[in-house]
Amino acid sequence: MRPPPRWVRRLIIAPIVVALGVVALVVTPLALLIFLALISLAPHVRTLRVVWLAFVYLIWDAAALVVLFVLWIASGFGWKLHSPAFRRAHYRLAAIALRVLFWVFGASLRLKILAAAADEGEPADASVDGVFAPGIPLIVASRHAGPGDSFILIHVLLNRVHRMPRIVLAQKLQWDPAIDALLSRVPSRFIAPAGFGPAKTGGGARVEAEIGELAGGMAPDDAFVIFPEGGNFTPRRRRSRIERLRGAGRETMAERAESFAHVMAPHPGGVHAALGASEADVVFVAHTGLEGLVTLGDMWHALPMDKHITMRAWRVPRSEIPDDLDAQASWLFDWFARIDAWIEQHSDAPPKDV
Repeated sequence: MRPPPRWVRRLIIAPIVVALGVVALVVTPLALLIFLALISLAPHVRTLRVVWLAFVYLIWDAAALVVLFVLWIASGFGWKLHSPAFRRAHYRLAAIALRVLFWVFGASLRLKILAAAADEGEPADASVDGVFAPGIPLIVASRHAGPGDSFILIHVLLNRVHRMPRIVLAQKLQWDPAIDALLSRVPSRFIAPAGFGPAKTGGGARVEAEIGELAGGMAPDDAFVIFPEGGNFTPRRRRSRIERLRGAGRETMAERAESFAHVMAPHPGGVHAALGASEADVVFVAHTGLEGLVTLGDMWHALPMDKHITMRAWRVPRSEIPDDLDAQASWLFDWFARIDAWIEQHSDAPPKDV
């Protein structure tokens, strides 16, 4: 659903969230005692965890909005809001907020983020820290599957490898007032994805132009984040993407997409635009652990999740990326084939802690 106008989001939705968050904060001590008592008596009751996490997220969202409002005042009521100093302050806020969120949700859902070991014969810098080593800007192209995987990636970029992400994300996330306000103050773009039906509902040349603009002028510690699949993987969306490729006469791409079991055919346009605007290296990111969590029912029955989310990253130097657009599209499909194979082979492998 398309988000409401900016003035509605800022003057109506955000104050309502803050007011509800204040109420929730006032009753937090009592609510925490009740939750701990009930969860000790009935540790597998899903409703308790869902209510508690919704309660925590409301307070988290409201607290972030209050800090964002303070930063807006401190910037001279928005005058220097986009200056380098205030941009860094907003990235620090995002890092702290995600650290807190993953601490609470990780404990409640028994989630752990892990890093897969490098494949045999790969160099030492194939580790997470080595792949994201500073000194040159990066385009980070990630698989998209499972609830919250974009939050996980941004959390790793900010808190593990200390990169400042520039993010391309779905327009619907503007319904969350804290995410909406925060990302409007750092380099990001909310876009309408191309959709998964027989005809496009978004995307196109305008979106690619916005992606190119966002990817331009990156500093050495920046990371441009894009999800080339355009949405979370589901079997239905995978089939829809294949049918759309066939309908567009791209039979070779459709055949390649049919060979993918765990990923969807990527959209080359956004990656083309980012590469055309930057001399950055490219990092491809795969992860496992959230497979099968497609519908709300899947997530409900998985609670508490008790899962290890395993991540793997590969860095491709810019010198190894073709310039021709057709060759670039084929190269992108090659990498998604490699990601698909890694997921097939490593989904149950015991990894090490991030």
